[in-house]
Amino acid sequence: NSAPEALHRVERLSNRKFRTEDANITDSEKMMSICNEFRPEAVIHFAGLKAVGESEEKPLMYYDQNVGGTLSLLKAMDNSGCKQIVFSSSATVYGVPQYLPYDEEHPLAPINVYGRTKYFIEEILRDWAATDAEKSVMLLRYFNPVGAHSSGDIGEDPQGIPNNLVPFIAQVAVGRREQLMVFGDDYDTPDGTGVRDYIHVTDLAAGHVAALDYTSMHTGTEAVNLGTGSGQSVLEMISAFETASGKPIAYQIKPRRDGDLPQFWADTKRAKSLLGWEAKSSIDDMCRDVWHWQSKNPNGYE
Repeated sequence: NSAPEALHRVERLSNRKFRTEDANITDSEKMMSICNEFRPEAVIHFAGLKAVGESEEKPLMYYDQNVGGTLSLLKAMDNSGCKQIVFSSSATVYGVPQYLPYDEEHPLAPINVYGRTKYFIEEILRDWAATDAEKSVMLLRYFNPVGAHSSGDIGEDPQGIPNNLVPFIAQVAVGRREQLMVFGDDYDTPDGTGVRDYIHVTDLAAGHVAALDYTSMHTGTEAVNLGTGSGQSVLEMISAFETASGKPIAYQIKPRRDGDLPQFWADTKRAKSLLGWEAKSSIDDMCRDVWHWQSKNPNGYE
């Protein structure tokens, strides 16, 4: 789902050059070669498939890429002596809420294949860390990342039909799609639509820097939620985007989708106490930056 142009823009924005390798994380030989040559001090592991619906249709592909890819990476790390990893996990590991907000002690019971791949990887990483007293693992459980860089030069550019709400809204606003489908307006929420905890990608990035700093000074495994600690409904997101863009967002109510939860949001106290991190951006900030990106790049990176 990535585009090389995104990396070129990161170079321009940061005024930094950095080395990249074009490889699949499941290619164990290539991963071994990269790690042996680069000798990383730490790894931030984002590489994975992430569409819930697709995971139900193609479970083996998800287990191969997400779980198999992680095994390939960990073998390469062991071979090169790297003992620190920050993993991109997900709030989907919690499953149906037994209570809200989700804190890190909430039971883990994912209800879809995508969530189970994240859960299994978390367990693998715990076992990996337990083999060496010097190893350090940070499991970052993302809630719903949205937004774009404030420059409008880097943003989310999904291939095909967007699987997530905000990129779909943005494509409606810019004229690429006719209307948004809102799945369910009869949930037990203030306006009947699903409620989620949306977090700006720049806050998420700052969370990873804090996590990397933490792993450099601590050993063992920690799990931390990255969210804002509050929830917004689908209709609230549509309204906020209409305000940010000045465009009406056409939408149609459809029946609920299987597997969608009515509402969830994060308890973020551990992130603040452990990492000294908390989200700073509002929903209005997120929608403003997404619209800046989408209006500046109506066809994404193409």
